[in-house]
Amino acid sequence: MTLTTPDFAAPAPRGLCTDCGVSRMKDPTACGTACQFIKPDYPALEAQVHGRPSGAADEVFFGVTQAMYRAAMNLPAEGAQWTGITTGLAQDLLERGRVDAVLCMVPDDNDRWAPRPAIITEPAEMAQARGMRMGYAPLLALLEPAVSAGHKRIAVIGIPCQIYALRALEAKLGLERLYVIGTPCSDNTTTENFHGFLGRLTDAPNTVTYLEFRADYHVELRFEDGSQELIPFLKLPLSDLPRDFFPLTCRTCVDYTNRLADITVGYMAGEGDQWLIVRNARGAEMLDGLGDTVQLSAPGTRGKRAGAVKGFIENTRLAAGGLPLRRMPNWLRPLMAWLQPRIGPRGMEFAKARLEMKAAETILHLRREEPAKMKNMVPAHVWDLSKPYGLSPEPGETKDT
Repeated sequence: MTLTTPDFAAPAPRGLCTDCGVSRMKDPTACGTACQFIKPDYPALEAQVHGRPSGAADEVFFGVTQAMYRAAMNLPAEGAQWTGITTGLAQDLLERGRVDAVLCMVPDDNDRWAPRPAIITEPAEMAQARGMRMGYAPLLALLEPAVSAGHKRIAVIGIPCQIYALRALEAKLGLERLYVIGTPCSDNTTTENFHGFLGRLTDAPNTVTYLEFRADYHVELRFEDGSQELIPFLKLPLSDLPRDFFPLTCRTCVDYTNRLADITVGYMAGEGDQWLIVRNARGAEMLDGLGDTVQLSAPGTRGKRAGAVKGFIENTRLAAGGLPLRRMPNWLRPLMAWLQPRIGPRGMEFAKARLEMKAAETILHLRREEPAKMKNMVPAHVWDLSKPYGLSPEPGETKDT
């Protein structure tokens, strides 16, 4: 059966909060030690989860990495955002009896785009969790109901701010086994804001069944009648969006790749397929469970990212807290939209570009809006990614200054 979200007390008001669910648990004060936006300690939790902290080279970008793949299911799952690897991993864990329950998101009964936390115990019901949701939902508030129902072996599918809090609380949960399937940060916004965005993309927003920001610099829309539309990034109506379309939490994300998951399933280096980061033995076990139903290959890399990252940083500075828009004449946009997927960074270079952009964005927005939080909130790997672009700690921005 599937247990949907019980009635929880409203979360306590907080300045930087994505409502991961901890503030709705029996001890809401746990937020003080579990929240990613207060005083994160990635080296300590990486050592706890993976057996060691992340190292140098590419692990500065991606976190602890045992293996990395470009991947796709041989038979794409109907209704999946990509080919269904994320829900496929969880379904396999249920089928093999490795877990009793999966905590994840399903669509709200009244809005296909709104997320609703659910406890899923039957493998076939993982199909309900396929596809993208946009908005906030207190996933971790289901931990206590799951344990109370007798589920001591669970899997959790979550985004980075949820998974950081989960790992910080893991030792206190009394679980026999925990598998964590992470997706990268989704640059979240409210469901209401998302509907406004859809309304700016198409005249028929209520018929859109699928939206994805693809690695080929296009947004893909699919409609109820089976039609499809591709919109180049440079033609998106971003200038029409409110300045706070993305909240400060998502503009200051310090963990875009879900560094504390056992396996991360994303798209950035997939070049049209999915992108997997296996981080430890549990992640490898989950991927092995899919067997020959999944195709695996090495990620590729093309193009140069430095120019794109520098341009993004300058636009972020100029935006002064708003969306970092690149201004150009309308006549030039079609040409640049044609060139971008052909000469821009792709594969691993695309992923690294996006991570450097997020790191720079975190520093610039926190300096402007919450400078007192920088000392405790910005981990070393964010400074490492920003350093090549002239963004280094100023006095008082690190624990050592």
